[in-house]
Amino acid sequence: MSAKAGAATKSAEIRSRLNYPVIDADGHLYEFTPLFMEMLAKVGGAGMPQKYRDYLAATGSYSGWWHDMSWDERRDLRARRPAWWAYPTASTRDAATAALPSLAHERLATGELGMDFVVSYGMTSIPVMLIRDEEIRRAAVRAINLTKAEQFREESDRITPVASIPMHTPGEAIAELEYAVRELGLKSIVIPTTVLRPIPAVHRAHPEVFPDACWLDTYGIDSEYDYDPFWAKCQELKVAVSAHSGTQPLLPMYGRSISNFSFNHIGNHAYHQGLLCKSIFMGGVTRRFPRLNFAFMEGGVGWAAVMLHEILGTWRKRSVSGLAATDPYRLDHAGYTAFMKQYGGRLTSGRPESDLAPHPTIVKPMKPENFDEWEALGVASEEELIERFVGNFYFGVEADDPINAWAFNTRVNPCGVRLKAVLGSDIGHYDVPDMSRVVEEAYELLEHGLLDEVDFRDLVFANAVRLHGGMNPAFYDGTAVEREARALLDKAEPVKA
Repeated sequence: MSAKAGAATKSAEIRSRLNYPVIDADGHLYEFTPLFMEMLAKVGGAGMPQKYRDYLAATGSYSGWWHDMSWDERRDLRARRPAWWAYPTASTRDAATAALPSLAHERLATGELGMDFVVSYGMTSIPVMLIRDEEIRRAAVRAINLTKAEQFREESDRITPVASIPMHTPGEAIAELEYAVRELGLKSIVIPTTVLRPIPAVHRAHPEVFPDACWLDTYGIDSEYDYDPFWAKCQELKVAVSAHSGTQPLLPMYGRSISNFSFNHIGNHAYHQGLLCKSIFMGGVTRRFPRLNFAFMEGGVGWAAVMLHEILGTWRKRSVSGLAATDPYRLDHAGYTAFMKQYGGRLTSGRPESDLAPHPTIVKPMKPENFDEWEALGVASEEELIERFVGNFYFGVEADDPINAWAFNTRVNPCGVRLKAVLGSDIGHYDVPDMSRVVEEAYELLEHGLLDEVDFRDLVFANAVRLHGGMNPAFYDGTAVEREARALLDKAEPVKA
């Protein structure tokens, strides 16, 4: 059971022994829906709230869409089963904490949760960015940002909400970014991991199949637009770019079970965060914007450790220098034919020499301008390649995930690097049935010898400071963690080697 008001918790006891605060880089404290609807009418006019509701009903963006169907209808549409019973209710106090900033603030201030500061991603703030109707999307995003700025205004010393930034075009993203940061004073942002785009040839002939037939724009490699002006604006406004979203409604990939939400959910956050991370990296964004921090939330860090190994291994073999091993112009055709005759036996006996030639795919020529798939990275060594990845990327991890230890495993990670994992509790979702146990569960990795003291400090404090404070040294000013955050940033404390 969750701790009652004023009760001691193991998380509180652990926090009392630490000489640094605990920062939750990904909590979910919900936007107050009536206030959101008021803001929606203010932004889009009196009829906008109903337009918004109608859109949700028409696109299946709410769980009732699936529940109202027969099984024949679900099969006919391959209607992906959405989340259900996704919010903790066993503790009424926890449920209310997710909805009431003042109660969350009280539990943070008294030390009961063992955490000092929360970056809140909300509930509605993420799906509104995915709305495909531009008028409704822009109104809903503006309304949700207004809602969060107002709702959390009095708790800013312990809670900061993220601003939702839609990414359908760089212009739309920049407009909302400037409004959220300059006008509303929000200092952290979230973008969707992908934008669904129609496939032009398919869409011309069959526009009705979108979004089932689509491609995923991830703003880096092969994007529909040049997003560099947006990245530059983030750097100018000193905000780290965080991404947080799972599978979009109706998206026909990586889990489209009509009966099992858990099947659809497992691996989805990691899959989408990995797509975005790979696109940003291989699209050269971290080369062009070396001071811009990116955070990939709620996907864990295991996928990132695997991806870094795979990127490095692929680069070794598929960079221009690595391609020497598969260069068709280096093949000795006469020698190849001689081997075919000597060892071919009944396979080659009596056949013309044209049948003994290498398969066409082995010796297919390539234009020189298409040789270098890694050109955007601009790296000349493994060390540079790894730094492009490790230097800019942060990974949100939940407290009870033992794979968090992979981030700090210098014996396995390339060149002995440590990935920058940040604690993201996910309080407010079913992932956390008891808010008071988040720090307790994170600390178990240290108790089990999978992390050391420095690793744990980085996980629950230092990396979150570097993520946001590295972009904006004033990020934590005026908060309950200002002194410790400033001390870390002023020392320019290096990441442990």
